[in-house]
Amino acid sequence: MKRHIPLLRTFSNRSLRLFALAPVTLAAAWTLAPMAASSLKAADPEPAKNEGLKNEGLKNEAPKNERPKQDAPKQDASKTLPDLKVDNSPLPAGTPTYAPIVDRVAPSVVTINTSTSKTTDPSNSLSGHPLFDDPMFRRFFGIPENENPQQQKPNPRQNPRAPRPPAPESDSAGRGGPQGRKREQITPLGLGSGVIVSPDGYILTNNHVLEGADKIEVSVGKNGKPYIARKVGGDVRTDIAVLKIEAKGLAPITFSDSDNLRSGDIVIAVGNPFGLTRSATMGVVSAIGRNTQMSQLADLGNFIQTDAAINMGNSGGALVDYQGRLVGINTAIFSRTGGNQGIGFSVPSNMARSVMESLIKHGRVLRGFLGVGLQDLDEALQKEFNTEPGIGALITEVQQGTPAQKAGLREYDVVLSVNGKKVESVQDLRLTVAGMQPGAKVNLQISRERKPLDITVQLAEKPEKKEVAQAAPEPDPDVLDGVTVADLDDATRQEFKVPANIKGALVTAVEPDSIAATVGIRPGDVIQEVKRRPISSADEAVKLSEELKKEKQVLLRVYSRGGSRLVVLESKP
Repeated sequence: MKRHIPLLRTFSNRSLRLFALAPVTLAAAWTLAPMAASSLKAADPEPAKNEGLKNEGLKNEAPKNERPKQDAPKQDASKTLPDLKVDNSPLPAGTPTYAPIVDRVAPSVVTINTSTSKTTDPSNSLSGHPLFDDPMFRRFFGIPENENPQQQKPNPRQNPRAPRPPAPESDSAGRGGPQGRKREQITPLGLGSGVIVSPDGYILTNNHVLEGADKIEVSVGKNGKPYIARKVGGDVRTDIAVLKIEAKGLAPITFSDSDNLRSGDIVIAVGNPFGLTRSATMGVVSAIGRNTQMSQLADLGNFIQTDAAINMGNSGGALVDYQGRLVGINTAIFSRTGGNQGIGFSVPSNMARSVMESLIKHGRVLRGFLGVGLQDLDEALQKEFNTEPGIGALITEVQQGTPAQKAGLREYDVVLSVNGKKVESVQDLRLTVAGMQPGAKVNLQISRERKPLDITVQLAEKPEKKEVAQAAPEPDPDVLDGVTVADLDDATRQEFKVPANIKGALVTAVEPDSIAATVGIRPGDVIQEVKRRPISSADEAVKLSEELKKEKQVLLRVYSRGGSRLVVLESKP
């Protein structure tokens, strides 16, 4: 068995360190031995046998073990140093440099060290060892869960009524006595960066930098003066967190409007990669509004992408523009090696600022909520609703009791702008609404039946996100243009997780080469409407599709993945 290899590795590492020192120690002893012997002779010379021997004779007599003195090497006058060309004058005024920007930003960027504490018992030789909590280690040595291997167990031969030795006295701190005192073991968790945003000590960083931390220490300035920080709050969705330190003479950074960024703008990332403080890298904005598809950040969809080098330890650092103003908080990288590959992501400063203000004021992030299902308009839907390319978000569902329903929004409405700002996509509309405070009144310009209309909506607070499970398909006869459909009953609703308020024909299979497959209709979807006519059964869906065979385009309303969407089926030529 080799389960104990980690223990051997621990002792091996310790032995290696000792062996690494051994040659140096032996070499030093070997070199110093003659010198030590000579020193002993000089300090305590052997008494002269001839008492008449004079001191002058001792001075002139050379010791047997003394090495002859060597003359200093003579310098070769013919060898001369090379004639170097040196120019120590400063760079001319106007020379392109990023030094003034870095000098202005660096004092605002801090180093964040996080750690966690754990109470251990020194009397237990294994309790402080990191392997003690390893499940495989405990199983190998037969240590049950939540049991100390050094803990004394009752002796079955001992009389249970016999008096037990007194327990060790506790000190004022509540720890055990001299033989059982507890001690606190500090384990470093990670290293990150942060940005000072106010003179009174508020700091922006990433939420993942602080995860699991019991103690947060912030180092400020060139000298790295440490301060204990308090976590004000954090938001998982945006990966933004706020810290607070009590300090004076801080240098807060200046915010900029991140909405003004364009692809190609010069940006500088300042942080502490691998603990190398006040490091700066330069690049450009590669893209804006980028979606990373990374776990909880996947629905953010508004990252700034940059090729400025971002590495481990840069998380929470500053991304600044050419004037040293904050445009983003460095958050993540895309890498196959774990290091920088020229693809980094930053949370826009406008979003970070909004999240920070909400965390400071409310202790959590309040997001606006409209209560609609949305869909981007492809080329076919743009023709159907007569909208311009790249403008608008189609409403496919209006949830009951939501601000949208109360304001009179309808399915098939197209949202064109919010408070005068054009809506370019579904993600654009979602981010705009989420960035507003609950209770705010918002003016929406929509297109209804190809006619413009203004509607005012009072936003509510966004509820918790719910996930809808999907079930496997089960074939059933009845065809709708390459689609197999079935009636919805209690059994199929339970099998495919379809809510009770959804009516229509259940899709149980889709032919891979069908038109429906190309527009994304999948088993488990529910066809709710065909050309704006409600569907209540599979037969009705098939009958209606037969009537519309000659139509070049057929608009379908489909329930899918917890929401409704619209698709256009175009007949094959």
